[in-house]
Amino acid sequence: MGAAPAKGGGYAGRVDPVAATLVILVLAVVAFVSNRVPIGVVAIGVALALFFTGVLTLPEALAGFGDPTVLFIAALFVVSESLDATGVTAWAGQLVIGRAGTRRTTLTLVITLLVAGLTALISINGAVAALLPLVVVVAARAGIAASKLLMPLAFAASAGSLLLLTGTPVNILVSQFAADGGGRPFGFFEFALAGIPVVIGTVVILLLGGRLLPDRTGALMPVDLVRHVRLLRQQYSLTLDTGTLLGPTTGVTEVVVAPRSPLIGVHVCVGMTTSDGDLVVLGARRGDEPLKDTEFQVQAGDALLLQGTWDDLVRRTSGTGVLAVDDPAQLRRSVPLGRGAKRAIGILLAMVILLATGLVPPAVAALLAACALVVSRTVTATQAYHAVSWTTIVLIAGMIPLSTAFITTGTADLVANGMLSLLGDAGPHVALLALCGLTLVLGQLISNTATVLIVAPIAIAVAQALDLSVQPFMMALTVVGAAAFLTPIATPANLMVMEPAGYRFSDYWRLGLPLAVFFLAVAVLYVPLIWPF
Repeated sequence: MGAAPAKGGGYAGRVDPVAATLVILVLAVVAFVSNRVPIGVVAIGVALALFFTGVLTLPEALAGFGDPTVLFIAALFVVSESLDATGVTAWAGQLVIGRAGTRRTTLTLVITLLVAGLTALISINGAVAALLPLVVVVAARAGIAASKLLMPLAFAASAGSLLLLTGTPVNILVSQFAADGGGRPFGFFEFALAGIPVVIGTVVILLLGGRLLPDRTGALMPVDLVRHVRLLRQQYSLTLDTGTLLGPTTGVTEVVVAPRSPLIGVHVCVGMTTSDGDLVVLGARRGDEPLKDTEFQVQAGDALLLQGTWDDLVRRTSGTGVLAVDDPAQLRRSVPLGRGAKRAIGILLAMVILLATGLVPPAVAALLAACALVVSRTVTATQAYHAVSWTTIVLIAGMIPLSTAFITTGTADLVANGMLSLLGDAGPHVALLALCGLTLVLGQLISNTATVLIVAPIAIAVAQALDLSVQPFMMALTVVGAAAFLTPIATPANLMVMEPAGYRFSDYWRLGLPLAVFFLAVAVLYVPLIWPF
């Protein structure tokens, strides 16, 4: 991620580069905290500001968009999408959570361990998004408020991100920072040395902290497949079993005929196929009455139950004329081990082997996996493009130049020396505590990715000034960067569970505070034992 020192090749060459870098940093943090400007716009604004002030040349200011780390992260989003879209995560969730019983403590234990393991492979947001509907359904069946399980789901995902290199973009960034700062990149499994104790401690705190969770009903109730199929069978007088209605390759979708639909006036009977023969009209309703055995003329407002392959259902219901009651693309994700699941698992394992053995650079391994998923038709090219969190990509690409500016202009050295002069001869642990404390506070207000990109150059400068190894500083930032628990805006996963659980803004800090203190203690006290100063 490093760049050549700035040579005054920017738009303006007379601005003090240190002062300009600090002003840009302050304005970026204010913009992030205000939440009034899109994150991507702030990040691009940072890169452009570094150019216009002459801090960096144009190639340096835009270098983040071609950084291998950014491409690595983008490819991982495609891998995550393949596991979700083919029902691998739904299968894992149903297999594990479905056997956990109805006790809150048992469900909490199973859910937290499962989401931690999935997060290590497919990212925090992917794991939480995949398991959230299942957890809500399981909570409803067990008679437990979803609010008792969803915050543990999000918090355990953050802990699980520390298990493997692929757990979060922060892991990838600090590994590269360590290599650029005079150390070495972290191994694929090396994060587990910190991640396993963190996950164990997190699970214990979540189990003991049940009383700190509110008892509320959320606003969102996802589709329960078993109940969904049962209702369809009753309402349309069907005799088909669940497996026939919703399977790995075929499914059903309920649609309502829209006003001015071209279907209005068409003569239809139950059992007939559509004009191109790809879908079957499995049932029909008009009002509260099912239409059976006789031909009828379609009217606006009629409900039709269509059966066919998932691809055909998605294609035929995305056009004009009908309104899908339940999006078939979303229903498909809830069906365990759908089409392409084995290919997705195989390609994931191949990528993990490449990353673990270091046969190719990480970005190459992930890009090979993403391309293999598209070529094998496990995911479509459109799915791959949509799977990438472009906000995250633009954020990292736009903020990498700020980290470069911190190093090349001497801003990081200036801040580090100022911090060390305040700390005096307190020792490396106190310096590490100060850096981790800054990271912890900023991480509650802005993205932990942006936070680490800001703090990491300062941490490297501190390590070099004290003539210490950069490894413990980078790993500590990773650990404490994951401790974004005090606010719902700290991570997308925290925000993701807010509405389904009915959480309020003030609910997060009660359980999040003891977890944040634990993460801070691990970062400052435990990490230097494994990665000595």
